[in-house]
Amino acid sequence: MNFLNSELTLTERAPDARFHVVPMPLEKTVSYGSGTADGPAALIAASDQLERLWRGFEPCAAGICTTPPIDCSGPLEYALDSLAARVEGIVLAGKTPVTLGGEHSLTWGAVTGVRRALKRPVGIVQIDAHADLRRAYQDFRHSHASVMQLLVEEEGARLAQYGVRALCTEEAECRARNNVVFIDAEELVGGGISEISLPEDFPEDIYVSFDVDGLDASIMPATGTPVPGGLGYYQALSLVRSALRGRRCVGLDVVELAPIEGWEVWDFTAAQLTYALMGIVLENERA
Repeated sequence: MNFLNSELTLTERAPDARFHVVPMPLEKTVSYGSGTADGPAALIAASDQLERLWRGFEPCAAGICTTPPIDCSGPLEYALDSLAARVEGIVLAGKTPVTLGGEHSLTWGAVTGVRRALKRPVGIVQIDAHADLRRAYQDFRHSHASVMQLLVEEEGARLAQYGVRALCTEEAECRARNNVVFIDAEELVGGGISEISLPEDFPEDIYVSFDVDGLDASIMPATGTPVPGGLGYYQALSLVRSALRGRRCVGLDVVELAPIEGWEVWDFTAAQLTYALMGIVLENERA
């Protein structure tokens, strides 16, 4: 299965394509609704119905190569290491990795791969309903609920979070302790905020991690924890676009899609979101 399959020419899907899609059907630590293992395949299948043209140009003309899925049948740590190695190779080849999840714990592997390849600081821009800053969840250190804590406190990554609306005291303390940049959903949605500016000392290289539950549950219910009060579709994309301004996107992921049988609209939404993020990456470079 290939992202945007029927729309791509043989040249556009070749290994020298700009974007390398990495499906990762990971479902090891989900804590409420299930189904993330089916997310990548559903998203890719829906992408076949997308149009090439987006905001006046065709992002896919830069090339989209879909790589084989990461094997998630073994231990979680093995799957994350496999993803890190795959992503490292993609970045070393001068391409942009686009990891499709799967649960959010995969972001640790993807960011680790990017950092290994670049050997310089990488800042993370996270769209999410949750902060994911617990030290562990249900005894899983590499849980979807602790992935950002691992990256911030153990790896020293800078983090900016937008759209959070479900937060525990431990996570609020972690934010303060690690100088996490954030604007939560109530302020963003209530204030109609669609553009932000990262601090001047935030890294130039940006990894975008987009949890689909960052979107409001009315437009994205197909996720494990669809929290009300979330971001609008165009609002979320505008936040990413403004965050990247003057910086460079070195990788991205779209995670936590849990398809609902018979309701392919949500799979299509996730596919369109993924394609739009690719377009934003290219737009930003042209600016």
